[in-house]
Amino acid sequence: MSAPQRVSRRRFIQTSTLAAGFGPLAFSGLARAAKAANERITLGFIGMGKQSRGHVSRFLGMPDVQIVAVCDVEPTRLEDAKQNVEKGYAKQTGGGSYSGCAAFKDFRELLARDDIDAVVISTPDHWHSIPTIMAARAGKDIYCEKPLGVFIAEGRAMVDAVRAKNVVFQTGSQQRSEFGGRFRQAVELVRNGHIGEVKRVRVGVGEAAVPCDLPTEEVPAGTDWNMWLGYAPERGYNEILCPKGMHNHFPAWRKYREFAGGALSDMGAHHFDIAQWALNKDDSGPVKIEPPTDGARTGLKFTYADGVELFHGGPSGCTFEGTKGTLYVDRSKIESTPAGIVEHKTTASEWRCEPSDNHHRNWIEAVKSRKKPICDIEIGHRSASVCQLGNIGYELKRPLQWDPQTEKFVDDDAANKSLVRELRSPWKLA
Repeated sequence: MSAPQRVSRRRFIQTSTLAAGFGPLAFSGLARAAKAANERITLGFIGMGKQSRGHVSRFLGMPDVQIVAVCDVEPTRLEDAKQNVEKGYAKQTGGGSYSGCAAFKDFRELLARDDIDAVVISTPDHWHSIPTIMAARAGKDIYCEKPLGVFIAEGRAMVDAVRAKNVVFQTGSQQRSEFGGRFRQAVELVRNGHIGEVKRVRVGVGEAAVPCDLPTEEVPAGTDWNMWLGYAPERGYNEILCPKGMHNHFPAWRKYREFAGGALSDMGAHHFDIAQWALNKDDSGPVKIEPPTDGARTGLKFTYADGVELFHGGPSGCTFEGTKGTLYVDRSKIESTPAGIVEHKTTASEWRCEPSDNHHRNWIEAVKSRKKPICDIEIGHRSASVCQLGNIGYELKRPLQWDPQTEKFVDDDAANKSLVRELRSPWKLA
């Protein structure tokens, strides 16, 4: 296996600041070289809920990928994931048996394995940053669900860790690759000026986050509730946050600011990502945030340095308003006014999106080539930041000036305190 020099599992856990404050991580060696064409990329999965099960099914079908480990704090989901992987590979070998998938309750043990090239992180949002940072420091490539964390300093720490080790990182913003190419078509039409000069964009997603007020329930046997909480404030278990056993829904931890950014961040991380892409702001962000004056949790306005206005509210998806027309796009529809705008086919002389019709495959090919995938970590961080800035605006209930280069509010110490959070011991970002 082509891989950087690694430390042993025991040494990994002993030296992990993120694990228990024992001292700085001490990984050494060069970035992983491109893998040989016939060499399988070995994957470990962290978080085995509904979203992760979809990822598993995608990667099980790739002949150049091997899933070797899974991790979850809930025992039923952990065992189900292990069985699904092993049954999948057994079926591929003609119905025989297969028992090569390890199962862990602590992601640090999974990351300590030398035989894992890359990880897929599909945990609740507040558990995206620390596993990413630790995986990067271990030299493992990463596919992580959006949004990248809950607060802005968290996302920047992720970017820094990934860049320091030159690992390949794909943000799980699948709209950049899939859904019939509708979003890609919309981005090309906007970037190539077919609606004229863009004046405003409306992103129709749900409300900002609210504080968690759920009652405490008895922790189910076998569930590591302390690990589920991670760095989040200590509170009692509730099934709404961490469902018992197997489930086929997306749990409502997304609603609460301790663990996520509300619907504003959940679907917003997808649709604001498309808005940023179309506006050519993948490495930037707005400069002004104006929440509604009536206390509502929708209706906030972002303004960019070039004067383009971005509104949180409107029809589901993205609506781009320009001097020559309007373009609307969502997962199942793209339409324009005038109607002829969407009939245009991008020509060879126009700007085009990077080719990608399979988000997972795009990442695997990037792991092999060592090139950036279509939604690199800086892109994912900047899109998540728009959502996080929106949540801060709704919480503070006043206009804010933002510097996207320094990632600080301008002359506003009170607002800048919202960029970081105190992590519950022993977890740390640095």
